Amino acid sequence: MWADVTAAGANYSAIEEQFYRLWYQVGETLGCKSSLLAFETINEPPASTDAQYAEINKLQGLFIQALADSGGFNSKRVVTLIGPSENADLTDQFLTIPANITNPYAIQYHYYSPYEFIFGAWGETIWVVIGEWSASSTFTETAARWKYFDFFIRTAAKYTTATIMWDNGEDQLDRAAHKWRDPTAIDILMSAFAGVNNSLADSTEDPNAATQETSAYVFHKAGTNVTDIALPYLFNGNTLKSISSPSGSLEEGTDYSIDGANITYHASFLSKYISASAAPGLLVNLTLEFSQGAPLNAAIVQYDAPTLGSSGAVASTVNTGSDLTIPITWKGLEDVAAVKAETINGTYLVDTFTQYDGPLQQGRTTYSSQYNWDGSTVTITAATVQDVVTIGQTTVFTFEFYPRVPGNAVNYTLTV
Repeated sequence: MWADVTAAGANYSAIEEQFYRLWYQVGETLGCKSSLLAFETINEPPASTDAQYAEINKLQGLFIQALADSGGFNSKRVVTLIGPSENADLTDQFLTIPANITNPYAIQYHYYSPYEFIFGAWGETIWVVIGEWSASSTFTETAARWKYFDFFIRTAAKYTTATIMWDNGEDQLDRAAHKWRDPTAIDILMSAFAGVNNSLADSTEDPNAATQETSAYVFHKAGTNVTDIALPYLFNGNTLKSISSPSGSLEEGTDYSIDGANITYHASFLSKYISASAAPGLLVNLTLEFSQGAPLNAAIVQYDAPTLGSSGAVASTVNTGSDLTIPITWKGLEDVAAVKAETINGTYLVDTFTQYDGPLQQGRTTYSSQYNWDGSTVTITAATVQDVVTIGQTTVFTFEFYPRVPGNAVNYTLTV
């Protein structure tokens, strides 16, 4: 990118001139737009040295000057200022507020971490914006995602921080259908923003756990007898008002019961949908209404381990430069929970640092970078096939599905 101050031989004078002219042109074109329009200096500019940090700060001063010079309402327009890479810690350390600023402004950073952090104090009243955050509805576990949305928004509100959820059309909003992929997550977000307590489906949080439980689904293993199924919930001071299915309301005491934090679905009710021989898949969605907060879904799912169209291939044969697609017959949720890639000598193909993580994280690869899936195939990316060829070791890819319990996975081997 022409404005990359870390590029070898970067000409700071040329960057500064083009940067000023770019923002002058934008300001001149949009100067009479309403206050609903705000400007951000630049997205996630890389920097790692004092000279580069200083140049990013200088560019922000030129940004402010260009807006002021371009006329219209731009000197009064809200702007967001950023630090190196829009990283919270680097922003705290190295952002310098432009001396020439007259605009109302906020400081923006991006947050994609599951870990707590503290954003440093600036010694004055400044609005702070988390300009990007998300937990994808495509490849995160449902109950964990709901808890993340609730915690994230409440924590941001606690520290008077505005948030902007990132979406590229593949994670949250189905832009073709004009529908949210996980409307429950959006309802949780809005309730949390309004300060209303949400009740939440519980899920495994222990990093050392060998299985992953979730209350967003009522799972039943094909070939087993139907029994009562108890699922834990975080009521957060609320009470359960009702549970309903498409055919009507469930009756407490007959179809389900509540014992402390658990909701138990009775076998007599579940047997309307599942049995040892029922066809696998998502069979029905239940809706749980609480005394306040967002309603939740609980999908009844009959599952078994999916089957692949083949169990493996010779890596050099399929190393064509294209992604490797493998036919799959789904037998439950049409989602991949994780993919482990382990060589025959016991090392991990990528992300070797995961050896220090818990059993459900060790050796797992990254969605999109190493694997993908759709309604009829699972995919190992071309770059990952090349990685296997490059290291010269047979590698087993273990595709894991929900629920993450023993036996609910299939292997695909790339042989060298």
